[in-house]
Amino acid sequence: MNTMEIVLARKELNLTQSQAANILYVSKRTWQQWELGQRKMHPAFWELFKIKMNYQPESLKMTQIYTQYTPKDIKKNHEELAIETHNEEQALSKNKKYKFIDLFAGIGGIRKSFEQIDGGCVFSSEIDPHAQFTYYTNYGVIPFGDITKIEPEQIPDHDILCGGFPCQPFSHIGKREGFEHPTQGTMFHEVLRIIEHKKTRVVFLENVAGLVNHDNGQTLKIILMELEKIGYKCHYTLLNAKDFGVPQNRKRFYLVAFLDDVEFSFPEPPMINSDIGDFIEKGITGYSISKHLQQSYLFKKDDGRPALIDQETKGYVKTLVSTYHKIQRLTGTFVTDGETGIRLLTKNECKAIMGFPENFIIPVSRTQMYRQMGNSVVIKVVSEIANEIDKSLSRISSIKNGKVS
Repeated sequence: MNTMEIVLARKELNLTQSQAANILYVSKRTWQQWELGQRKMHPAFWELFKIKMNYQPESLKMTQIYTQYTPKDIKKNHEELAIETHNEEQALSKNKKYKFIDLFAGIGGIRKSFEQIDGGCVFSSEIDPHAQFTYYTNYGVIPFGDITKIEPEQIPDHDILCGGFPCQPFSHIGKREGFEHPTQGTMFHEVLRIIEHKKTRVVFLENVAGLVNHDNGQTLKIILMELEKIGYKCHYTLLNAKDFGVPQNRKRFYLVAFLDDVEFSFPEPPMINSDIGDFIEKGITGYSISKHLQQSYLFKKDDGRPALIDQETKGYVKTLVSTYHKIQRLTGTFVTDGETGIRLLTKNECKAIMGFPENFIIPVSRTQMYRQMGNSVVIKVVSEIANEIDKSLSRISSIKNGKVS
């Protein structure tokens, strides 16, 4: 086994380095040396660890896990490795139905949805190094970094641009004399400069629901105006994950813009209910909230806060936010389980309410895991939108080929 297999095993089992070391009756320093590659773990230790923890890494073979590069490798040779892995990915995408790019990619939630319509990702960009590593571990490609430093000429031709761009205030039109581009300095401006140069057929954007009223509606007005100015026909809506059979109240803004004049409709929410209790694990260790914190903060007031759930809980949970690890009593949802009676949501529970498959690997710390999940998209919702985009583009192809009168 290599060092990354050891790290992944420990993190999949939600163990600290000290806890993992104790299982094998070795020092924490020894375990750290194994993980860092400073010392080689004897195969007998690895077999004993798997037996004692009933760990079966074979179950993860349902998906490819990429372990060739470590976070240190990526940090040291980021540009070189991004180019190398992108070249491999572009070769694999050669015969896909669609080519798409993944901007502000996070851990690849949008990517996973567009792969389901036979899309091949030919370019990805993500500035956060922790998210880059999770992305690489699952997809084998290292995203490029800061999109503001990448010229459109460096980006391959593509059919669809995907992005969950940050919501930023734009300058009011006319308020700054000579300021030709009201989006200048924002991440949406980066989207504009790419699609204007590449003539991308379809743009898919996701954002928080508050974008609709952001800056008194000025932000959305500018987004639509700038897209229409360069020839795009825009469609936008708000959709809630809880209406798609996902046990999370997560309303988000979605925009689809076509360069072609096509018929398009967002998916009708099937209004399927799903109970969070069906996804709650039992007998979990390592996620507990201390008794002291419970008494001094969580339950300092008898006001029904925070929300508590268990395996019998019906309905959905509140929106999972990127700061969930900070244990906020007003907005957090916690589980009645664990060593102290109350614990945080586990990695598998977070994956379930975001629509990620159980074999999706999170090779980072728990704090980073919550940040990455809270910043991601609900795959089920995006997949339904991707299906509708596919229908619209397929309809165009059929008309052009004379198959539809």
